[in-house]
Amino acid sequence: MQCDSELKHRILENLGSFTVRAGNKQSLRQAAVAIVVTDVGFGADLPGLPEHTGWQDSAALLLTRRSEHLRNHPGQWAFPGGRIDPGETVIETALRELEEEVGIELTESSVMGRLDDFVTRSGFVMTPILIWGGPGLQVTPNPGEVASVHRIPLTEFLRPDAPDLMPLETGGQPVLRMPVGEDTIAAPTAALIYQFRELCLLGRHTRVAHFEQPEFAWR
Repeated sequence: MQCDSELKHRILENLGSFTVRAGNKQSLRQAAVAIVVTDVGFGADLPGLPEHTGWQDSAALLLTRRSEHLRNHPGQWAFPGGRIDPGETVIETALRELEEEVGIELTESSVMGRLDDFVTRSGFVMTPILIWGGPGLQVTPNPGEVASVHRIPLTEFLRPDAPDLMPLETGGQPVLRMPVGEDTIAAPTAALIYQFRELCLLGRHTRVAHFEQPEFAWR
């Protein structure tokens, strides 16, 4: 799957037929994240990713591992993003956080749309903003916020063992996880990845807000 105009057209077409669901923002903090489609380049360095001829040109999502020094969710997989500042729109927040965390400066013209809001156990309503980064993005991680940056090939999210639904001993909805290389990404980030996969890549109108999150993501 190449990072080209054909992929961009597919994503835009699938988003155009989808009705976004907003989360209940009463009494919750609001945040936005940037889901950036780019190429793999030299960022797919995770153990367990298969060898692939021409891997660098393949389409990818940009993800980070959060710094261990952060108060909220240290060391966890995440999309660039954060709390919405007063007077900001969700798009402005996503673009600002993208620049602050990984040094990528893009404009609103790069925004393709959004996915459903996701209410996190830690008390945020997270709005995912889909952004076309295209090939050749230069990344400059902010070490105060980001431990590492990874460009995960879209084909990795189409693996037959994804998603992994982990039941809880207490019952209720399972925790959704997405395998990546030899690692696993958990909800809420995994839920956004899964909805992106289902809607943007496969054209299936899939909701994910009901999936549970692991206890380490509650804090």
